[in-house]
Amino acid sequence: MGNAILIVDDAAFMRMMIKEVLTKNGFNVVGEAENGKIAMDKYQELKPDLVIMDITMPEVNGIDALKGIRQMDPQAKVVMCSAMGQQAMVIEAIQNGAKDFIVKPFQADRVCEAVRKVLG
Repeated sequence: MGNAILIVDDAAFMRMMIKEVLTKNGFNVVGEAENGKIAMDKYQELKPDLVIMDITMPEVNGIDALKGIRQMDPQAKVVMCSAMGQQAMVIEAIQNGAKDFIVKPFQADRVCEAVRKVLG
């Protein structure tokens, strides 16, 4: 199996959908988290090659989790996803080191394209 991916979203349904798209396309999903706090713990534990993370989550949101993960690992590859077409949040995520951005509801090929692009 190829690159290890961590999926972070507060909606179990979204995690399941993303996981399905990725596994069908040959990617290796090594873990899931339902908020940014758990995401940071799992990142440290699993050291995935890529994180796909929702922005709007309880406890610790995606932007703060992104900052936390990048502090642990400045080379971390994170793709953000969010239902809101909020320009400010996209810009903030990119400024804080996000490598790409997926808008929900997403197209399966867009998810794979983002993952392939970021993993190179």
